[in-house]
Formats: sequence, structure tokens, C-alpha cells
Amino acid sequence: MFIDKAKIFIKAGKGGDGTVSFYTEKYISDGGPDGGDGGKGGDVIFEADGRKTSLLDFSYASRFRAGDGERGGSRFCSGKNGKNLIIKAPRGTLVRDAESGRVIADLFDEGARVTVLTGGKGGKGNARFKSSRRHAPHFAQTGEETVERAVLLELKLIADAGLIGFPNAGKSTLLSVISAAKPKIADYHFTTLSPNLGVVKYYDRAFTVADIPGLIEGAGSGAGLGREFLRHVDRTRLLIHVVDISGSEGRDPMSDYRIVNKELKTYDPRLSALPQIIALNKSDLLGGDDAKIKEFRRRVRKPVFVISAAARTGTDALVAAMCKKLTELPPPAPIEFEPFEYVRPDPKVFSVTRFNDGAFGVSGGMMDELARNVSLDDYDSFLYFQRKLKDEGVIKALKKAGIKNGDTVRILDVEFEYVD
Repeated sequence: MFIDKAKIFIKAGKGGDGTVSFYTEKYISDGGPDGGDGGKGGDVIFEADGRKTSLLDFSYASRFRAGDGERGGSRFCSGKNGKNLIIKAPRGTLVRDAESGRVIADLFDEGARVTVLTGGKGGKGNARFKSSRRHAPHFAQTGEETVERAVLLELKLIADAGLIGFPNAGKSTLLSVISAAKPKIADYHFTTLSPNLGVVKYYDRAFTVADIPGLIEGAGSGAGLGREFLRHVDRTRLLIHVVDISGSEGRDPMSDYRIVNKELKTYDPRLSALPQIIALNKSDLLGGDDAKIKEFRRRVRKPVFVISAAARTGTDALVAAMCKKLTELPPPAPIEFEPFEYVRPDPKVFSVTRFNDGAFGVSGGMMDELARNVSLDDYDSFLYFQRKLKDEGVIKALKKAGIKNGDTVRILDVEFEYVD
């Protein structure tokens, strides 16, 4: 099954907690704090894998989590870092933030890796908090928490050339003739329900061709599965416009040609500007009457190749022209985008809010960082907490918001009674 879109949830590993420990050994008393730091949480990394051709794997698993950092040990031993999570996706996959839709990464080059989420920092052990005034800290820092994120995976096939045209124009048959691809072929509409990719060899050169499922009128605006299919020609450098010149489906070849080009322009004007090679297919059904071919050439006034994919005539000249044109075009390149990054809360920022019950709330990156550094059960740590609130302007901001003695202050999951 070909799947080209998926929504998954990813989470970097939490940082390991620092530990509270004191050095003890026979005949040695008051050895001092020796609690080690916690390990860093694992990162979430996406990797382009050319062996994968679909996002099918993500239909069975949608949640991915990197390893958490380990807790620190005694005798200054740091905890192990969490194991990085490497998520392999097909080449050509775009990774987007699900909320904003912005592109995080374009997995264009084989083996390319992009770190999408960074693991949480490990907490400091109590040995880090020893000072000339505090000889025996009984508290340590907790590891940094991480947030689960939703991302969208969108596969855009990387092909040098794309076969476009109406349903049953013979694109799949053409691909099977010029490459080793074995697409499903039958004489009815929409035999091809997903793009097929084939490698075409011409002497010492090789290039990839994608068979894009048949377009219909209105496809560029979303009719049928048009937009889903058109996405796979976004990266191509050359379009091979396959037209059923025989009119075997009861359609007019010239009308087919114009409708498909109109849909390309509706979907993305850039696509309609791509170089096109026109292949008039099913010429064997004309019975030697070339009036339709002459009429098409007269009205289009562009070079065309008359072929019959089923009879394997004219395809060699078409492949030669494709190869020649591709050598003249710039090499394929990733899409241009402003990378989106998940930003950690600023540890210097906080905000004060007033709840309906009259209580005051303080939140923000500064509070998250304070929560990691403070143990309210430890007297020294609690004094540090109070001093930090004053030094960083939190108390001043609360006064400006109208706080009075006896009012309740909520910081994270803890409530305090304000005393001036």
C-alpha cells in the first residue's frame, strides 16, 4: 500500500534527575556532597532512507519517544544520556509542525539527518550546589521535562521527470516499457491509484521517472484525488505530457492537453512553467491515418513525439529526448523554506495572571527553571527560591498587579500565601 501522508507524535527524552548523596567511608565522617548530575535526554532525529518508498510504517505506529536520561549516582557519577531516537523516512519526505503547518525539514539527500527535538538537560547533583556558605546541600536539580509534539509527514517523490496526462492515456504502459517498473495496467480508468517510480537507463546515463496517476478536470482545485497526485510532480524537472491521440476514450486530444495544463497552473503556476515533452500515444490505433497528429501539431506548434507504448514504437526517440533535456536542466534541489524550530521556553521570562477566584498565578520559562532548581522541603533551597523571586522582579510584578497580604499565589502546582 502506498501512503504519502501521516501524522505522528514525537517526544524527546526527559533529562535525568541530579542526585542527593554524601560521601561516606570507614573512618571518614562528613565527607561532603558527592551527588552526580543526571544524563541528558535523547534527541528525536529524522533520517532520509532511499530504500523506503512509502509512509506505510507510520500507519501502524504513531507515537515515538526517545530515551530518558538516567539519574545521577553517588561519588560524582553522572547518569547515562538517553538513547537518541532515529526515525527513518523515505527520501523526499517533508516534516511539518502539525499546528502551524510550517516545514521543519526536507529529507532530500540520502542519509541526511535532521534533529527535530532536543532532549532535556540533565539535572545537577547536590555536589554542584556546595559553596562556602552551604557545605551540605540536601537538594538536587531535577531533569528538564520535554513536550510531546505532533508533526505531519508528507512524501513528495524525487523524480527527474514526471508522466502526466488524463486517465488511461497510457502513462503506466509507457513507464513499464522505458524502465523496469511493473505498474498495474488495465484498460479502465484509474488503474493507477498511486504514483509509480521507475529508473530509465540510456547508454551510460540513468534517470528516474514518476508515473503520476491520471488527472481530471478540476484536479488542481481538489477534484478527485488531483491535489494528492499533483504533489508528486513538485520536485520534477521535466514533464512528459502523455496524450491519447487516438481519442479512444471518446475525448478530444487537444482538449485533454489544455485541461491538464490548466490544472497544473491552478495547482502551482511554477509547474506549468516546467519544460514539457509531448508524447502522442496510442498512434497504433489510428490505422495509418495521421490527420489527428497533423491537426495537433498545427494547433500546438511545439515539438511532439508520436509513440505507441503498447506497440513499443517511437519510445527510443522519446527516451533520447528526455535524457538530452535533463542534461540541460539544473540538478534537482530541496525546496526553499524558512526552517521552523521548536523553541524552549525562555528561562528569563515570566508572566503574572489573575484568576477568577482572586488568586495570582506566575508562569513561564523562569518558573519552569526554578522548579528544577528548588526543593521546597529544604530550608536553604526555599530561601534561594524566595531570593530568586525578588531578584528577578517577580515580587515587584505581583505588587504591580495588585497583590495584598494574605492573597494566594500559584506557581506551577504549588500554592503560597503572600506575605509582604
